[in-house]
Amino acid sequence: MTNILTNKNETIVIGIDHGFGNIKTAHCCFRSGIKAHEKEPAFKDNMLIYQDKYYLIGQGHKEFNANKITNIDYYILTLAAIAKELDLRHITSAKVHIAAGLPLTWVSEQKEDFKAYLLQNETAAFTFNDKNYHIEFVGADVFPQGFSAVCGRLREFFGTNMLADIGNGTMNIMYINDCRPVPDKCFTEKFGVNQCMLAIREEVLKKHGTLVPEDVIEQMIRKGTANISDKFLSTIKETAAEYVNGIFRILRERELNLELMRLFVAGGGSCMIKHFGEYDSSRVIIIDDICAAAKGYELLAWRKLHKGGAL
Repeated sequence: MTNILTNKNETIVIGIDHGFGNIKTAHCCFRSGIKAHEKEPAFKDNMLIYQDKYYLIGQGHKEFNANKITNIDYYILTLAAIAKELDLRHITSAKVHIAAGLPLTWVSEQKEDFKAYLLQNETAAFTFNDKNYHIEFVGADVFPQGFSAVCGRLREFFGTNMLADIGNGTMNIMYINDCRPVPDKCFTEKFGVNQCMLAIREEVLKKHGTLVPEDVIEQMIRKGTANISDKFLSTIKETAAEYVNGIFRILRERELNLELMRLFVAGGGSCMIKHFGEYDSSRVIIIDDICAAAKGYELLAWRKLHKGGAL
């Protein structure tokens, strides 16, 4: 766990990676699923109460949507993420500055709308896991995904490098040459881990006539294996390997040449390459910290706020 910092004015900068599969903060990770109830549900694990509605956090999965502000879901998930970070600090009331991100090529178009969405209320009072929270929102910044995951280690990016940040919904690709990002060589591909999960479900159903549980697929992706029979294990591994080949095919289309550059892979999908890909570890570097982007958002926000004299 990294250090949990606050400044003299008691403003807390909280980085939140609003993934389609998982919400990540600097210290926590939980599924992006959410189910709303008008009445208090029987099971109350990870229950958030806001404006007289009950939300079970972590149930189900968010469908891919290029615009995250079409409903209240990501706002509620933001409150849950803030509550988890405040709980680590043993506080329930705070001034919060949100540091978030969007896919590389979407930032310029969607940044202001996403910032307004996150700051739609000056304050928020809610209950999460039987604790009452009161938040005063003092600001928000939105940074590019991918770059944020490596902004604290740019000294490693000497020479020519490609960075692939593989999330659940998208894969962000950018070049970082001699420790500097190349603005005109940034790309966003709709080729995230969810596409692999769908392919695995379809292939298992076709070959074995069985729907494989989502939790089993997630375990395979994270760990490379699961407690299932060999026939299912083999099918899932083969399909996952095909997905990884698809990743490298897209990267080659974006001019990846491992004889001339190195590839850094971040995001939840990095474990796919780690477990199911064939690669030279001296040329392909896996960044397997799933919270790296959220930590990067915090770092960039702190730098911006200190430079501007806000902290």
